[in-house]
Amino acid sequence: MRLELEKRSEHSTFYSIASPFIAIGLTLIFGAILFAVIGKDPAEALYIYFVSPLTSTWSLHELAVKSAPLILIGAGLSLCFLSSNWNIGAEGQFVMGAVFGSMMPIVFPDVQNTFVLPLMIIMGMAGGAAYAFIPAFLKTRFGTNEILTSLMLVYVAQLFLDWLVRGPWRNPEGFNFPESRTFHEYAILPEVLESGRAHYGAVFAVLAVIGLAVLLSKTLKGFEIQVAGQAPRAGRFGGFSAAKMTFFAFLLSGALAGLAGISEVSGAVQQLRPVVSPGYGFTAIIVAFLGRLNPIGVLFAGILLGISYLGGEEAQIVLGLSDKITRVFQGMLLFFVLACDTLILYRIRFVSTRTPALAMGEN
Repeated sequence: MRLELEKRSEHSTFYSIASPFIAIGLTLIFGAILFAVIGKDPAEALYIYFVSPLTSTWSLHELAVKSAPLILIGAGLSLCFLSSNWNIGAEGQFVMGAVFGSMMPIVFPDVQNTFVLPLMIIMGMAGGAAYAFIPAFLKTRFGTNEILTSLMLVYVAQLFLDWLVRGPWRNPEGFNFPESRTFHEYAILPEVLESGRAHYGAVFAVLAVIGLAVLLSKTLKGFEIQVAGQAPRAGRFGGFSAAKMTFFAFLLSGALAGLAGISEVSGAVQQLRPVVSPGYGFTAIIVAFLGRLNPIGVLFAGILLGISYLGGEEAQIVLGLSDKITRVFQGMLLFFVLACDTLILYRIRFVSTRTPALAMGEN
């Protein structure tokens, strides 16, 4: 006896909409079981994880800081995934956006004027897009699997950043610590409100969501993206170029990841360090799927995953838990999202593995 997945002739619209909420509910249930197993009060632990980050002005600002890069990257990835281009290397594009955008205040620290920050943002987006160009080119020119190339490039970017801050870009006044010089005032992304740390990266995230929602729903390019992903053969008959779509999706996704990178560095960190991301590029994959590859859905999914980061940090302090618990929650959430989506599209069948001769002998 074995299990097989059989494609359903039609799937439920209700369950398609309810799938993310079911996945969240299952994550909470199994999260409560996990906390009980490790000897923590499930109700207290879940409160700390998912409610406490919403109870103060300071934590709401921190939530905006954590959610902004997830939304920016997740929105770009949703566009890529819709067009059947599997960009798994947004983490590397995030890092390269931070590196390229930081060039002005690090290499040219004496240049201090109002044009520095806009130039940093442009360079950050260009850096992310340029790095995303590599897997797009390899896919269209040589037929290389973009999942592997984009993922492997993540580690190249991380090692390149590490080399920079320990070598040529190390702060000469930093007592030999592996970090760049601190950004000057013209290179820092300003805060939106005076009551906390939330910076204009959150505004960029909302604008990106609105822009992509309009692109997908109101423009020919948005129609082309969806046709290319759902019915590539129909797209070819319609005259749509698969290669051009691959470049468009990767470059726009990389640019948004680069914007997230430079926004994080210039807004929250204000210098380059060996590690500038806690894994935003990988977590944004969960954000994209939890948001149903819809920019508006990505906005809410990004906030939810931002809550998981903040709740994980508070759980470390209050409950003495490892930071790996956050990864466990995010992994469970992705698993249940994919499982729910799979069961919406397919039904499980039990198939006998007995050979026909054996079955006849029994008769």
